[in-house]
Amino acid sequence: MKKPVHSLFCLYALLRLNIATAQQPEKIVISFNENVTYQTIQNFGASDAWSCQFAGNWPAEKKNAIADWLFSMDTLPNGNPKGIGLSIWRYNLGAGSAEQQDGSGIKDEWRRAALTLGKDKKVQGQNWFLQAAKERGVQQFLGFFNSPPVQFTKTGKAYAAKGKCNIDSANYKAFANYTVDAVKQIAKSTGVTFDYISPVNEPQWDWSDGSQEGCPYSNIEISQLVKVFSSAFQENKLKTELLLAESGHLKYLLPANDKQNKDNQVVDFFQPSSSAYIGNIPNVSNTIASHSYFSTSPFANGMQLRSKIKNAVTQIKNLHYWQSEYCILGDNAGEINGSKKDLGMKSALYVAKVIHEDLAGANASAWQWWTAISAYDYKDGLVYIDKNKEDGQISDSKMLWAVGNYSRFIRPGMKRIQVDLPEVKGMLVSGFASADKEEIVLVLVNEDESERSISLKSVSHSLHYEKIAAYLTDNTESLGKHNASINSLVVPAKSLLTVVLQ
Repeated sequence: MKKPVHSLFCLYALLRLNIATAQQPEKIVISFNENVTYQTIQNFGASDAWSCQFAGNWPAEKKNAIADWLFSMDTLPNGNPKGIGLSIWRYNLGAGSAEQQDGSGIKDEWRRAALTLGKDKKVQGQNWFLQAAKERGVQQFLGFFNSPPVQFTKTGKAYAAKGKCNIDSANYKAFANYTVDAVKQIAKSTGVTFDYISPVNEPQWDWSDGSQEGCPYSNIEISQLVKVFSSAFQENKLKTELLLAESGHLKYLLPANDKQNKDNQVVDFFQPSSSAYIGNIPNVSNTIASHSYFSTSPFANGMQLRSKIKNAVTQIKNLHYWQSEYCILGDNAGEINGSKKDLGMKSALYVAKVIHEDLAGANASAWQWWTAISAYDYKDGLVYIDKNKEDGQISDSKMLWAVGNYSRFIRPGMKRIQVDLPEVKGMLVSGFASADKEEIVLVLVNEDESERSISLKSVSHSLHYEKIAAYLTDNTESLGKHNASINSLVVPAKSLLTVVLQ
């Protein structure tokens, strides 16, 4: 006996429904609580070393395009952000190797840096980007030294000999006075007064190979130098704060075995019982800064180290932690190699994971990239240019826009909030709230080969968010704006999605 046609049709439809349901990815519920907060975000940034000294003299159309990518908070007609809206700009205060030219001992001209107080106009390009940042709304500025100016160094060069500190204590005062004059001159010529000065950089390294400007210091030497800087700033009524200590590896914020007079910097600089204590010195920022190089892989190890840093910083009242320099270097436990530039998503996703590590793992209040503009075949730039002093091609990278998934939307003064995500392969999420809690920003990273279906849930229910927008960075889009629903979000494979609730 034949079954009725309608019965067969119903059976067929039911089978299709079951198959379709089985194929639908399970929806992941991400809950957030804006009433549980952690660190306050102070800024996202990058530095002008070393290409801006040349790129700042390129044709106006090209350098303006680069500045827009880095600094702009404007929106394009299609709703996409015009730029990534960096909120701090790091300015390289050179030691004078550029003036020494080949006699500097630094073979690569593009790694030399000019004296700010020089008379040869070598800093005009840098100053152009400094002003461009200000014109586009950047409100925080930092000047950093890799080495003291050559006229104060022991070697007469901008790098050290045999790993020894390259400046005598007798020249600390001259170095500090030079810095005061440099701050004043830059303010006069550009209208920008530095909020921060970072007088030392990666003091744990030897800096004896002449690859770039650099100077090693012990913690005691840093402490003595900072005290002299503080006095000079006070004498000149300079409100600029001193940022320490830009350590070359996160482990040197903690006790380490290989650099015993250059490690344990949280305690040495900010614990009152320490002989290197500077926490009570005027003009010293209540901040400890370090660089995330060589500390990011494997992910579990990176998070474990950052948890120790968070705990150490928490022991000092009101102390903040900044991740002040990063690009992809080394082999990172075989996960990704720093050599050979990559404009695509592999590097972008890795960078996003590092940002997540530092913000969610170490409670970093600031996250800053190394060189904003690169002319090299490394994974060290957000924007890439030809190694040409006068003109050339420019290109953005997915790393630029990956940083933008954070910097464009997580603005200074926002607080990181509690976010709960079920354990999902290749997925990370962090959340942030404005001071009035009327805006929530969630950054979702999906490293997996599969897309993820998401819904969002406010645990507190204290506020009702009426608007939602999503900004996607993947192989085809760079902060592309999408309409979204709190109950139905799709995070494509190999992508970053920033969700803004208002």
